[in-house]
Amino acid sequence: MNKSRALTLARKELYQYLYMPSIYGAVVFFLLFCSMWTFFLQSYFASDQATLRPYFATFPIFFILVIPVITMKSWAEERKTGTVELLLTMPFSEWDLVIGKFLSVFGVLAAMLLLTLPVPLSLFRLGRFDTGLLLCEYSGALLLGASACSLGLLFSSISKNQAGSFLGSVVILLVLMLINQLAGRINIPYPFSGVINFISLAYHYESFSRGIIDSRDVVFFVLTTFLFLYINTQVLLYRKWK
Repeated sequence: MNKSRALTLARKELYQYLYMPSIYGAVVFFLLFCSMWTFFLQSYFASDQATLRPYFATFPIFFILVIPVITMKSWAEERKTGTVELLLTMPFSEWDLVIGKFLSVFGVLAAMLLLTLPVPLSLFRLGRFDTGLLLCEYSGALLLGASACSLGLLFSSISKNQAGSFLGSVVILLVLMLINQLAGRINIPYPFSGVINFISLAYHYESFSRGIIDSRDVVFFVLTTFLFLYINTQVLLYRKWK
């Protein structure tokens, strides 16, 4: 993989995102409804606790809708307009293209999370918040987002249009985010519940929301991100020689 080529593609993609109204809508939706869900629907101030765990606990839920909006255009639009064939004939390897696309969507995600900083900063005067816990929660959100973004890009690469990419990503993220809660409510026997928890993205995010950086969860997110990106390269390789 050529880093300079991947970064060049990432910059081009990020520049295009600046002119996409859907991205601004997704960011506003995320910022607005995460705050409303936490401070109004869950009566945050009534709990009288100096923690933002309820706020960060909403991230996996809203990622289900927001991340597909960010990723749906990446490959589906290239395929619709026919420019994907042009990209495949240029001096870019499959990894250059996939990593470039990934860095661009991950950059949008990171900017979106950065815009949530006013929430904890505005609450610091109301209590003694644990800065280390906040850093841990943001780290978990970035790792969870990286895995979800790579999955969204994979669905974009196999979809013929943005609508198909969006719907496919929403469905699979809905399953991977919430399947652990379903397993807990219907009392599935341990061997099966263990497997369900293992494949659940939200389950591996829970330790970060408690302020615990578990190496097993970090490895899980890194490996799933790499796996989805690798499959994406194979999709491009198949399309290149088809």
